[in-house]
Amino acid sequence: MIKKLLLVFGVFVLAVVSAMVYYMWKGPDLTRYDYLIEPAISTKPPQKMIVVEVRGDPNVVAQGAYELLYELYYGTAGVDMWPLPAPRARWTVAPDRPKEEWIGIYGIPVPDSATELPEHTAIPGMKTSLETWTYGEVVEQLYIGPYDDETPSIQRMQNYVEERGYTFTGPHEEEYLKGPGMIFSGNPDEYVTILRYEIGRQEEFATDEADSVSVEETVAEPVEENVVEVE
Repeated sequence: MIKKLLLVFGVFVLAVVSAMVYYMWKGPDLTRYDYLIEPAISTKPPQKMIVVEVRGDPNVVAQGAYELLYELYYGTAGVDMWPLPAPRARWTVAPDRPKEEWIGIYGIPVPDSATELPEHTAIPGMKTSLETWTYGEVVEQLYIGPYDDETPSIQRMQNYVEERGYTFTGPHEEEYLKGPGMIFSGNPDEYVTILRYEIGRQEEFATDEADSVSVEETVAEPVEENVVEVE
């Protein structure tokens, strides 16, 4: 039992230290991403992910989410111990909402051979899962700087896709090539992130909306329902 606890603790320490080194010192080779200096449209395949979902201000809850994410990653059979794949996060709540209401869906890629999460201690407020993120056509752009200053880049991406007959159809997603470490926050001006949105043709999206409106317009007036009150 003691050996098992020591092994789990050792894996956890390795995860934390590795993640810190990755974020703080490794840094990406930015020449690999020259094609994303400007917004670019491409087709992205599905990706199996270990996911930790948590509600709250990312400045408060993200560290705990990533600690759990890396603990699960290192406990999964068949993953690469090094180099680590870049973690990602999806945001389904509008950015103008209070950060305390944000829902962060943090994920890290794993091989398709992964079939289940390793045993772990559940943490209140954090939902874990093994799932596949679907993509299809996406627009991406490389962004360097603090997370709070992403808005102009997002607007450029939106203008870019709309000029080409597309529209955003999926949540805001970020892939963190370089970000804050587990212990030290680093320099936000040097954070490197790929911003990503799933996209679709505007005419297809407009057709779907029109079909929805058409259905609503053909629905008969509602019939008063019998409501049973439970005392």
